[in-house]
Amino acid sequence: MTTIDIDALLDDPESRVIVCCGSGGVGKTTTAAALALRAAERGRQTVVLTIDPARRLAQALGLRELGNHPRQVQVEGFEPKGELWAMMLDMRRTFDDMVRVHAGPERAEQLLQNPFYQTISTSFSGTQEYMAMEKLGQLAATGEWDLIIVDTPPSRSALDFLDAPTRLSSALDGRMIRLLTAPAKAGGWGLRKVVNAGFSMFAKAVSTIIGGQLLTDASAFMQAFDSMFGGFRERARKTAELLRSSGTSFLVVAAPEPDALREASYFVERLSAESMPLAGLIANRTHPVLASLSGAEALAAAETLQNAPLAEAVLRLHADRVELAAREERLLARFTRAHPEVALTKVPALAGDVHDLEGLRSIGVKLAG
Repeated sequence: MTTIDIDALLDDPESRVIVCCGSGGVGKTTTAAALALRAAERGRQTVVLTIDPARRLAQALGLRELGNHPRQVQVEGFEPKGELWAMMLDMRRTFDDMVRVHAGPERAEQLLQNPFYQTISTSFSGTQEYMAMEKLGQLAATGEWDLIIVDTPPSRSALDFLDAPTRLSSALDGRMIRLLTAPAKAGGWGLRKVVNAGFSMFAKAVSTIIGGQLLTDASAFMQAFDSMFGGFRERARKTAELLRSSGTSFLVVAAPEPDALREASYFVERLSAESMPLAGLIANRTHPVLASLSGAEALAAAETLQNAPLAEAVLRLHADRVELAAREERLLARFTRAHPEVALTKVPALAGDVHDLEGLRSIGVKLAG
């Protein structure tokens, strides 16, 4: 089993984007921040894009809050060789900014005030993943940073953020939307044509379910959106190319638990199928045994103790730790047998949450082995 050479990955000037992916709740956001901190301290101009709205990360970075545009981390005593910048994705604001840049002032205002737009910009399936891609493309295009580290949205469906541009653009350009927007586009005759074409039951159901006003809003939205639609797809294509380039590396983050490792396997297989450059798996929050005493020996010793409750408790805790470590090793061995080509790095669990730069620095040291 090979291990990931994290420092070589961070130091390589050809390494431009590192994407941390995996299911939710495995420490992905903290891992991304720790990697960014270590990269900055080793001389890279680094920005970390996080999706996690928790204030804990901002506090750990010494910032009161993270916004939708990168902010430099400047804390007393923190003097990295490079620079560390951080931001948190604001899905709605990113979508609004994209509209303002690409639709022109007058049309942008029409779009931003449109109720249909206000719905899809916050709750349409795939919007968050697409906006993560959009923001990555924006950061890369500026050339201000030589390393971008991305914390992807937590998702049960592997790599939804790769599919999002296609799914979102297909939905917005799809037959269903075109049918819904036909009335205004054809001067009021579109829906009648649809009905005459044998879709009367469908049209009636649509009107009943979503109402005439939403049809009107959707129609106005599509007419305004058409002018920027080509750019929407083109930027998604460029970002997809960036993710497949030699300067990008994917790190799959998982906890040593059955569900998380199943998700990790799915990520690994999907990355391989998509020809995405996988750097390896980070097994986060492992519980290595630091003493040579076996679990059986610890339990046997605990049984013989009398009038020493503290020592007995310590021995029993050690036995539990040995059992937990063995279970984690079995799960990781099963993953390695299924994916022998994937490098693996284990990061021991910390005693508590990360609250400051020192905590992130400690995780970076553990990531680097």
